[in-house]
Formats: sequence, C-alpha cells, structure tokens
Amino acid sequence: MAREYPLSAGMADFVARTRAFASADPSLAAQRKAYSRMAAAFTPPRPPGLRVSDLALAGLPPLRLFRPAGTPPATGWAAVLFLHGGGWMLGDLDSHAFFCAELAARLGLLVLAVDYRLAPQHPFPAALQDSLTAWRALQGGALDEPLDRTRLAVAGDSAGGNLAAALCLALRDAGEPQPRVQVLVYPALGDEATDSRVECADAPLLSAADMRVCIDAYLPDPLQRHRPLALPLRAHDFAGLTPAFVGVAEFDPLRDDGRRYAERLRRDGVEVDYFPGPGLVHGCLRARELPEVDRLYEALFEALARRLD
Repeated sequence: MAREYPLSAGMADFVARTRAFASADPSLAAQRKAYSRMAAAFTPPRPPGLRVSDLALAGLPPLRLFRPAGTPPATGWAAVLFLHGGGWMLGDLDSHAFFCAELAARLGLLVLAVDYRLAPQHPFPAALQDSLTAWRALQGGALDEPLDRTRLAVAGDSAGGNLAAALCLALRDAGEPQPRVQVLVYPALGDEATDSRVECADAPLLSAADMRVCIDAYLPDPLQRHRPLALPLRAHDFAGLTPAFVGVAEFDPLRDDGRRYAERLRRDGVEVDYFPGPGLVHGCLRARELPEVDRLYEALFEALARRLD
C-alpha cells in the first residue's frame, strides 16, 4: 500500500500541478516533451536587467550565460557552472533557467549552464566529459567577461548534483583547480539500498523505481557502477575536496545519498553546510512560492555567498 506523505497543502498542490504534465506515452521522446512542458509552466518571467545569451564555442557543449545587471566588480565576476537535473535523460538549457536566472540576479554573479549530452543515447561518461570541458573553459577564461577565477563554484540538482560532485573528484584526482564550493541539491550519488530508498520508495515526483530506470540508462554497464566518477559515494577518500553545500528533501528516495555524502565529507575533513529539507520532495526547487522551499533557497544562497566572498 502506498505511503501517505505528510506534505503541506501547498506542497501537495505543487505535486498535483507537476503530475498534470505527465505523459501516458512511455517513449523517451514523449517523456522529454512532457518534462519540457512542465518546466516551461513553472518558469517565471526573467528578473529585470538580466542578460541571457546562448553560446556556441568550438569544442564545447551548448552553453547559456546568465549575466546580472550592472557592471562587474573590480576583480571580475564570481561565477557558477550549473549542471541541470533530469535523471541524466531529461532537461536542457530551458528546463532550469528559472534557477539560473534567480541565482545570477540574487547573488550578482555569472551563471553558466551546460547542455550536456543525455542518456541513454550518450551514457556515462559523456555528461561528465561535457561538464569538465565546460568547467575548464570557464576556469580558463573562455568567456568574453571579466572573471575572478578565485571565486568559481559548481552547482547541480539531482543528476546535476551527481555531475557536480564527480567533477570535483575528477579535478582533485587530476591535480587541477577545483571550484571554491560544490552546491548539490537532492543529488543522486549512489545505488545502494539506503533507508530513504525503502521508506520513500513511492515518494511524490521521484520513486525508487524511477531512479533505477535513470541509473540503468546512464550506467548500462554494471561494472561502471563501481566507479566513483559515475557514483561519487563509491569513492574511498574524500579528503582534499572543495567545501560543499548539500541540500536534500525529506520525502525523497535520494535523501540518504546527500546525507551520507555530507557525513563522509566531514569525516575526511571537508567543510559542509547541510540542509535536511523538512517537508520537501524531489524537484521542489520549482515550488518557489512555498515557505519550506524558501528556506532551502535561503540556506543555499547564504552558503554560496559566504563561500564566494
């Protein structure tokens, strides 16, 4: 029997509005169209003064730059590389524009979003390779903007959180500069049978079965699931990684992925800001009008501003 989740009235309404866009057609093309329609419906008007431009740079995946109003600081802009969620199978430069726009406008920094290749057509490591290519271009000054390369961050939600964590691991292991902070929102970091995968197996907007489908598409070779760059919780050592903000959702099979990642970072001497997400469900970044979601945003903004100060 399905579990009853004690959601607020507002969160229950958000879940119902999101589910209204679901498609009965199981084909990937139909699911991608449905996801795009849902994302568009939850995308508010662009903040005043924000400049948005799509970039097509040789050797890079498609990128979108969000630039706040005003002149850059004397030392150059701080910047965030953003990696969208969608189970490595869904999403694009439009699907998470709402978050990138608010991040740029609220904190006065550049946000560079990456349209990485999607599974199952492009399984691991394609999305991570695209993310690393975009990071190296950002860090190397490829943007036509004054940039403070000492104040760069990476952020991602869900599958994007996986890519953000894997990017930091890859840079650490290669001896390359890491972002100053990694920001992960309800990240997908492992494939073990955690308590949250059992307790929240049929959670709203993401079930444990949904997550298995996504992992099967991204990691079709079972041997890949032992690789830390595919599932970062497989790493044996987190020492030397950049500080993190990890925000999870209470009613989410991935809740314990983020919790365990935060615990293991702390154990290995990495600074962590952890937000436990009371009352939240997976995908709730779109429910901007709800007080429980506002608390996640405020914790995220505060941690990111402090780390980039």
